[in-house]
Amino acid sequence: MCYFRFFTLCIATFVLMSVALLPAMAEEIGSVRTKFKVLGANDRIVIEAFDDPDIAGATCYLSRAKTGGISGSLGMAEDTSDASLSCRQTGPITLPEAVRQGGEDGEKVFKKSTSILFKTLQVVRFYDKKRNTLVYLTYSNKLIDGSPKNSISTIPIRAWQDTGHSE
Repeated sequence: MCYFRFFTLCIATFVLMSVALLPAMAEEIGSVRTKFKVLGANDRIVIEAFDDPDIAGATCYLSRAKTGGISGSLGMAEDTSDASLSCRQTGPITLPEAVRQGGEDGEKVFKKSTSILFKTLQVVRFYDKKRNTLVYLTYSNKLIDGSPKNSISTIPIRAWQDTGHSE
């Protein structure tokens, strides 16, 4: 009985720490079905948006595969490493000094679990000082091995001009 409580406490602590360390939360924009499943949810491509937590005015859109079926519906399936990334300037950008100096290159700005066994999809940020451009990279990794599948997107930092298209 004591081992069960200890195990439960360890799992609960791990889950809480994992949630607390998430760099950004994504908002689902939409999805399309890619494969029909008789039982459980269909396989889909999901489009999500998230704002860079450290740089106001920088927003990224991520499309990623989401496995369906019974195991996918229960959160037990492993999603593929396929993802695409597009980042845009959505407001005025003022770079924090640590970013401007390159001290936060490789900083995680987004992380999403894609399997029950330690596989994640991540987005990290770099700053190209010479070109005054933010560079975002998405990739997938596992506890033991990762995937070479990746995608990048850039935001050249420009003076912000509000076009007044808000409704």
